[in-house]
Amino acid sequence: MSTDFTRYSCQIALPGFGDAAQQLLRQAKVLIAGAGGLGCPALQYLVSAGVGTIGVADFDIISISNLHRQILYGPEDAGKKKVAVAIEKLKRQNPDIQLVPHNLKITSSNALDVISQYDIVVDGTDNFETRYLLNDAAVMSGKPLVYGAIYQYEGQVAVWNVKNSDSSSSPNYRDLYPQVDATQVPNCAEGGVIPTLAGIVGCMQANEVIKYITRTGELLSGKILIFDAQTMQSRVIKIGSVTKTKIERLVKTIEAPVVTADELKKALEENLYELVDVRTFQERDLFDIGGEHIPLEEIEEQIEYFNSITPRVLYCATGRRSAEAVKLIKKKYPDAIVLSLEAGLKDW
Repeated sequence: MSTDFTRYSCQIALPGFGDAAQQLLRQAKVLIAGAGGLGCPALQYLVSAGVGTIGVADFDIISISNLHRQILYGPEDAGKKKVAVAIEKLKRQNPDIQLVPHNLKITSSNALDVISQYDIVVDGTDNFETRYLLNDAAVMSGKPLVYGAIYQYEGQVAVWNVKNSDSSSSPNYRDLYPQVDATQVPNCAEGGVIPTLAGIVGCMQANEVIKYITRTGELLSGKILIFDAQTMQSRVIKIGSVTKTKIERLVKTIEAPVVTADELKKALEENLYELVDVRTFQERDLFDIGGEHIPLEEIEEQIEYFNSITPRVLYCATGRRSAEAVKLIKKKYPDAIVLSLEAGLKDW
């Protein structure tokens, strides 16, 4: 790794920064969990700033619908693994740093092992299951976690689990939100998001990482920043006294079995599966591929329907809601034969 700091001369010139802060960046190890809308800008700026070792964890492939906000990728990358493309392009951006690929899904079985290799974690995920998992693993590992979230026109940023001078830790995500019903909150693909918001929030996350590593500025620890892209207004809310959640183990990851669009089409020709649409009534009115209609919010009320030996495939627009429904069903009826249509109707 080069010791030439010429490319970092502008940040080294900052008051209170200097060569010492740059050396701290060079020695640091940062994990970016999720190489999507938030992860892309966070990665690009941390790579540019000279963070010595950066891990990239993602298991997804690039799709055309990602490109409006995931600025590391182009149309020619569609169908490729995000981690592989991100690493390749980031190496060209700054050959002097070490980039570590983690081409995997973060689960309860690997989260602690992956996080243990790094000093700080950036949460660039887009689902609550992984967000809670990263939070809990960070708490158990004693690592700070830089949180970011975007939806439509609003973004949030915070830094969880930072050690205080008295050896206590600042609040973590579960302290503030002990539990969230993931089935009631759409992701970007379903609820929409303005692309610039991903860049703004991802850069804010990178900024918090740099501040933490170089010990400069005031961290968003014990507080949460909320940003409105329509009004360009932001506010920082201090987190008052909260009940500290005791986290001693990770919640076991439940995998939703999936079937691809091609596999399902062939299986339907042989009548191997029954279909269940878990989208809203409005979505179904526009287009459907048949089957029963049980909106996601009604799955628990009608869960007895799935207590049978009939194999069923659940579907939605992107595969996210159907996967959540499958997990709910499998918790209640572990032997139920239920699958989620992978990538949903967008791949149909």
